[in-house]
Amino acid sequence: MNWLLLCRMLGMLGMLVGASMVFSLPWAFPLCGQTETFESRGFWGIVASVCCSLMIGGSLYAIGRKDQKTILRKEALAVVGLGWCLAGVLGALPYLFAGVDSAPGVRMGFVDALFESLSGFTTTGASVLTELEDPELVPRCVLFWRSFTHWLGGMGIIVLFVAVLGQLGAGGKAMMRREVPGPIAETVRPRVRETALAMWAIYVAFSVVETAVLMAEGLSFYDALCHTFGTMATGGFSTFNQSVGHFASSVVEVTLIVFMVIAGTNFSLYDAMMRSRGEKHRWWPRFTPLVRDPEFRLYLTILSVAIALVTASLLRHPVYEGFGPALRHASFNVVSLMTTTGFGTEDFTQWTQFSKAILLVLMFVGGCAGSTGGGIKVVRFLLFFKILWLELERAFRPNVVRPLRIGSATIDDSVRRDVTVYFGLILVVFAASWLLLVGIESDHHWNVPGQHSTAEKLFDCATAVAATLNNIGPGMGIVGPSSNYAFFSPGSKLLLTLLMVLGRLELFAILVLLFPSFWRN
Repeated sequence: MNWLLLCRMLGMLGMLVGASMVFSLPWAFPLCGQTETFESRGFWGIVASVCCSLMIGGSLYAIGRKDQKTILRKEALAVVGLGWCLAGVLGALPYLFAGVDSAPGVRMGFVDALFESLSGFTTTGASVLTELEDPELVPRCVLFWRSFTHWLGGMGIIVLFVAVLGQLGAGGKAMMRREVPGPIAETVRPRVRETALAMWAIYVAFSVVETAVLMAEGLSFYDALCHTFGTMATGGFSTFNQSVGHFASSVVEVTLIVFMVIAGTNFSLYDAMMRSRGEKHRWWPRFTPLVRDPEFRLYLTILSVAIALVTASLLRHPVYEGFGPALRHASFNVVSLMTTTGFGTEDFTQWTQFSKAILLVLMFVGGCAGSTGGGIKVVRFLLFFKILWLELERAFRPNVVRPLRIGSATIDDSVRRDVTVYFGLILVVFAASWLLLVGIESDHHWNVPGQHSTAEKLFDCATAVAATLNNIGPGMGIVGPSSNYAFFSPGSKLLLTLLMVLGRLELFAILVLLFPSFWRN
């Protein structure tokens, strides 16, 4: 392991995170934020965080500045894994320096701040804050930073790092490969920096459009920006305790549904659409990359079927009066959970058992590869069931050799192995984390009359693990959309924080850090 090179890269990443905090400073002033007075506590807290981040990043860079060697595979993995950990620690500083209260009279400690920070960067959207609408507890500028971490982590802080620097050679490609989710590596442009810039350009363009649309629908610039960050990053942090339900607007919900679906789609398809020539004066050929993509078609199919089933279930056991309200709430919550955004309009834990079962399954599916969504990814399920089909056929026709295909593309055997291993790892990590969480949380602590009981502990812990590992945020039971994660003990919060990072980086970039041989020369 080249330690000097690793320090240099982490130093530049730390300074990039520190510099990004500057965008939160204007919101401490009355003219920018939704406050009547200057938020001195939040302003100086972020200023101190910027200075501290720049000092830490600058010190690391100074240690390794003389090493200008090319970054290789091991260093790339280390930069991605340790880079996200460093970003999480630095991102927690505004909560600590600004003296944010997680609840009235309860000051946030380091564990809570780290949980909130990495929940933002990993676009999970799980929170320990209970009173978002009280500037005395959570300054508006810190709340903006909270949402901004979503936007930075959505497309990826490493992808942004590559786009800004660019001169990383093959190491930059390896770093992006480990951060951009999905089993199949797709190069949008010939050069890795061009790919990173193209992805961020598309991301920014969609964000600008969504912000403008939400403002036209009556949201303030502040709320429009924060909810755009949560939508395009499929994160789900809101500026209100009731999340999107605060607006009570079907128009706003439809807008968010559209952009959540967009954010859950492979961004390389949008680049292909922009570069497709098509016929002159015809717009429809530009949609050919979307229409021909098997993963995108399955993605829309799953969403449509799930919405239909949940709507039918809500109508069969009348939860809402009429088809319109049932379809409205079913559509929003199905899209929100499958894309792993986590915005809420209703407490779906009060829905029928069949509806909740569908939502629980969708938590594991997630969005498309190359999107900002979490979960296992649609393409992995597509490949996994194709692999199962081929293996079943092989049982009675052992001499027949059929290649694994998606559409007209033949999938390499290494991808086939990676998909199988990934499903196995997810199962092992989920089961082990569930058992560990149940063990950490004492039964006595869990038994609170009128709120929750030890009888619900197994299910609640399972959904908490599923919601954090798949970067969703809200789960079922005690971590449902009307609750948060403040109830858990510090040890449990650290475990759930680790699961967020594991889910965002798809296991490997973090798990390899645990091998002693990884750090040897």
